[in-house]
Amino acid sequence: MFALEATGPLPPPAQCVPRQAWRDGSASIGERILAEEVPVAFSYDGATHAVLMATPDDLEDFAIGFSYTEGIITTSGEIAELAVVSVADGIVLRMLLTGGRSDSFAARRRHFVGPAGCGMCGLESLAEANRGIPMASHGLQVGRRDIAEAVAALPASQQLNMQTRAVHAAAFWRADQGLVLREDVGRHNALDKLAGALLRTGWSAGDGIIVLSSRISIELVQKAGMMGAAIIVGVSAPTALAVRTAEIAGLTLVGIARDDGFEVFTHPERITRHW
Repeated sequence: MFALEATGPLPPPAQCVPRQAWRDGSASIGERILAEEVPVAFSYDGATHAVLMATPDDLEDFAIGFSYTEGIITTSGEIAELAVVSVADGIVLRMLLTGGRSDSFAARRRHFVGPAGCGMCGLESLAEANRGIPMASHGLQVGRRDIAEAVAALPASQQLNMQTRAVHAAAFWRADQGLVLREDVGRHNALDKLAGALLRTGWSAGDGIIVLSSRISIELVQKAGMMGAAIIVGVSAPTALAVRTAEIAGLTLVGIARDDGFEVFTHPERITRHW
């Protein structure tokens, strides 16, 4: 396991700010809790690889999960050291890779800078945007009740969103262990944080349901596929490219999952008809 170091105080994930409100024809002065976002740099072996705007919370999970879903590492053990460093302009996630992985990363290194909503900033070719992902395992089956329970469990676990109404969530649900959830202003960031959390606990994404509070875009399908997921459920609709990608990769894609039901777009054989 990597050595973890934290350097300096980090900003809180949310801040209380003054505001003026105008509602129902009346003005009022008060405060509101807002989600924080800061530049977070991912540094490997002394070189900055990526800078993303993110919520400064669960940063160890973010470092590991991003490294994993981007293919920089294949296990958390390939990070020899991880330091979360607070600097004047933001936060640096400073990682040292193990020998073999360090050489592999140096050969494919690229830079990119992206806002919170960006999942593919800085790609150097169209082929990278359509990168392949591993084929999903076909062992998992769930019932309609499992999907309903997973979606129903999401809002109550979104503690930061309950305060701010401004962050996305990515969660892992399994009937025998409930929900593991991470939040961020960026939906891709939230899924990366979840990937890191699962790696650190040793749980496999293919043993349960990935639940997303957002639309299901191609980047989220790719990241979930890299995590080894078999079933992805989103409360909003997927994009057409996300559906095509999930179909090819053998992933079950479920969208528009609400209180009254859901829609299955790919590989419905994993969802049984019984409740």
